Amino acid sequence: MILSSKKKMGFLSDPKYMGYKGFQTADTAEPYFELMYLPFEEGALLPRFRDSVGRQEDMPGGFVLYYTNQCPFTAKYVPILEEMAKARNAVFRSVHIQIREEAQNAPSPFTTFSLFYDGQLVTHEILSEKKKIRKVMWLRQNGSSMMPGRQ
Repeated sequence: MILSSKKKMGFLSDPKYMGYKGFQTADTAEPYFELMYLPFEEGALLPRFRDSVGRQEDMPGGFVLYYTNQCPFTAKYVPILEEMAKARNAVFRSVHIQIREEAQNAPSPFTTFSLFYDGQLVTHEILSEKKKIRKVMWLRQNGSSMMPGRQ
């Protein structure tokens, strides 16, 4: 099983290449995630995302960042995001995923870095300082339902 998307995106497997290698989509999760698998036998149960993926009704308002230590850069960028939010009086909460069960029950299938705003996934990519500021300001002014780049 691998995590991919409808189109090629950073840090996710290329769906066209994986399809060429025989992988098939077993499940999807908003806004763009696809769970792909390589079938070994016909009639086998398909893998699927856990029910916690995509469930944000219990998530507090404002920014919520779920992250792990899988990427060494999260240790650098989480405090930067916290300071940016504080400087702009934005509500920000970080959730450091440390054990397997926390990752398995996260609201995003990409637990390395998933930033939400008012319960909507903003990005799974660590952004540059300039891009972060633009995205934060856009969201604070327009709300997550009008987020640029949403499909």
